[in-house]
Amino acid sequence: MNALSSLDLNALVAFDAVAQQGGFTAAAEQLGVTKTKVSLQISRLEAALDTSLFTRTTRQVHLTDAGQALHAQCGPLLHRLQDALDRSGSGRAGLGGTLRLGTTVDHAVQSLGPAIARFAELHPSLRIDLRTNDRVANLVGEGIDVAVRMGWLRDSSLHAAKLGEFRQCVVAAPRLAQQVGRPAHPSDLASFEWIALSLLPAPLTWKFSARDGSTQTVQVKSRIRVDSTGALRAMLREGAGISVLDEPSAADDLRSGQLVRLLDGWSLPQGGIYAVYPPGRHVSAKIRAFVDFYREYLRSDSYRARIDPARRTPV
Repeated sequence: MNALSSLDLNALVAFDAVAQQGGFTAAAEQLGVTKTKVSLQISRLEAALDTSLFTRTTRQVHLTDAGQALHAQCGPLLHRLQDALDRSGSGRAGLGGTLRLGTTVDHAVQSLGPAIARFAELHPSLRIDLRTNDRVANLVGEGIDVAVRMGWLRDSSLHAAKLGEFRQCVVAAPRLAQQVGRPAHPSDLASFEWIALSLLPAPLTWKFSARDGSTQTVQVKSRIRVDSTGALRAMLREGAGISVLDEPSAADDLRSGQLVRLLDGWSLPQGGIYAVYPPGRHVSAKIRAFVDFYREYLRSDSYRARIDPARRTPV
């Protein structure tokens, strides 16, 4: 204890950040300090404890057994302390620090971006870093606090909270539908030119449900594959084929008439909208506040009217 008496609490904060982020550079970015300062604080902490807390390679940093034991005991205490500080200060200046969010480009444009704008107005002391990528982000490696994902989660190591749901629909450009006709039954899709979204786990297999409860699984064929919802939507508008879009992505084009819905009597499985946290990451007050805010935003009438063409008059 005497050895630790001269240490600043910031040394433990730096230790916790390096343990969570898996590196000194990412920890320094999270804390808003230099990498040199973080390294110095860790060195002083290791010297005071007379033990090594991390093993360092050219690419990664890992906790030693002693580091894991220290983090297991000190990490929760630091997080509770930070939560207490956040709550005590929330009545004056709101949430503080930096909140790092991740999502796809399309979801940021359609939903998350407008929600962040409103959330930022409520918390002027909070810095927000939104990172967009159509590929699944490495939450730990990129230092993301919480990611918003749409679809069906496959990584069981991640902690996730469901925020809402979305519907899917088969769509095509009106002129293409006039040229080749509209499918009357899901089985007809096998004869249509299909555009596959390679981000999906099974982009060529679709299960439809009829209003009477019957189901039909269809295997389609594709000559064109894309890895972005935005690119898929652009190709659909140009009449390159037909495909499935989530309703938030299709809403503007359905409303303007650039796309039309096919197979109205059939429905596809609903997907989920999730807040996803890195494994083992403490869910801070600012993360909880944003997740709660975004859940309510997705339920709001203004959002539903914007992404559901049936609620607004076509323009």
